[in-house]
Amino acid sequence: MTSPHHPLDEALQLHAASPPGASAGQYQGATHAGYWNMVGPFGGVTAATMLQAIAQHPQRLGDPLSLTVNFAGALVAGPFTVQAQPVRTNRSTQHWTLAIVQAGADGVQQVTTSATAVTALRRETWSVGDVPMPQVPAPAGQPAIPPGFGVEWLNRYEIRLITGAIPRTWDGTGEHSLTQLWVRDAPPRALDFCALAALADVFFPRVWLRRARRVPAGTVSITVYFHAGSAQLQHTGTGYLLGQAQGQEFRNGFFDQTAQLWNQAGTMLATSHQIVYYKE
Repeated sequence: MTSPHHPLDEALQLHAASPPGASAGQYQGATHAGYWNMVGPFGGVTAATMLQAIAQHPQRLGDPLSLTVNFAGALVAGPFTVQAQPVRTNRSTQHWTLAIVQAGADGVQQVTTSATAVTALRRETWSVGDVPMPQVPAPAGQPAIPPGFGVEWLNRYEIRLITGAIPRTWDGTGEHSLTQLWVRDAPPRALDFCALAALADVFFPRVWLRRARRVPAGTVSITVYFHAGSAQLQHTGTGYLLGQAQGQEFRNGFFDQTAQLWNQAGTMLATSHQIVYYKE
């Protein structure tokens, strides 16, 4: 069970806004100061908002299978509209298009974020994991990162770093881009798909670690793949997730990074892949 007073649930509040006689799919929301990043909301909470619109849609079939979010421009503080449309429904999968729309400085409504998603009805089949959870120290043995890193949204998560911290010296001597950490919502909150989508984006840009130079960077597009069903999320509860992220290629102003999330029982819950812009 989640609490309406948890910061994440406050941030994900959406109210149906479809005009009379129109089909469902328009929802009104507002940015939340508790998830503010440097120039806009934390990208993970924006992704979670997209899933929340699907979760509230009366025509939804099944649970999330994949979500791709494209950040066309930063949301500004204030209200916005989410548009969610199921464009095709098959026997076991449903395909969605989504957008967040907000008034610009001139008052004209414009798309700040676009997305596609697939939901699905899962059935029991042969299953195997080819990427086992790494052997790492338990979360209790790792100190939590203290608050005060300059962006508010980090205070909404309890992060216990294992390896791959933000460099202490920005001297260009980075040698790898691998980070491993334990993470959960703060205060603890029972895991659901929206929270999982947000957690898939908690990693700082890999270029900072690989290069040890804090260049401006921002996600252009992120895709989250959900491997767990509702029962596995309920089993995870308020426990920690082990997160691992690593870059693959840094070239000409863009790089990609992959991430994996396991629960403490060693079950992979989600993976993600994103393309990130960095500025010279």
